[in-house]
Amino acid sequence: MVVSEGRFTLEEINAMSITDFVKHLGGIFEHSPWVAEEAYKQIPFHSLEHLHSTMMQTVLSADRSRMEGLLKAHPDLATRLQVTALSASEQQGAGLDWLTTEEFNLLNDLNRKYTDKFHFPFILAVRGKNKDDIISAIGVRVERSPQEEWVQAFSEVGTITRFRLSDLII
Repeated sequence: MVVSEGRFTLEEINAMSITDFVKHLGGIFEHSPWVAEEAYKQIPFHSLEHLHSTMMQTVLSADRSRMEGLLKAHPDLATRLQVTALSASEQQGAGLDWLTTEEFNLLNDLNRKYTDKFHFPFILAVRGKNKDDIISAIGVRVERSPQEEWVQAFSEVGTITRFRLSDLII
């Protein structure tokens, strides 16, 4: 029984079959349902934080190619390409759907420079940020070392997924 449309209690999450668990939590990590599949093995979860930390540990203990795949599954910010519903909603909330042509071109250029350097898209938890914050952040981060950005990208993934789980679980 779903308590609220599209939202679940932790008890409901813990009672799910693996199929339902992956169906409802498989999109928390962008196009990476394997995270939910692996995390499911640790049921029951005692708190939202326990669930999130288990999912993050699943990611951070994965092999390098799987971790790279997860990063590469994220869309470029402000892209005009198809993005997941969660990403689209997050980007709209930051005003990325209202960029001027100049802002869009600048962000596109910075995204390209970032991806060329790091081989994965710029990832930023955009909730609570505006388009100027985002453009500023990518401008600073594109100058970092690959190791610094690897760590920062997974920190941002952690923030994004924590928001998504908080939105899903009552």
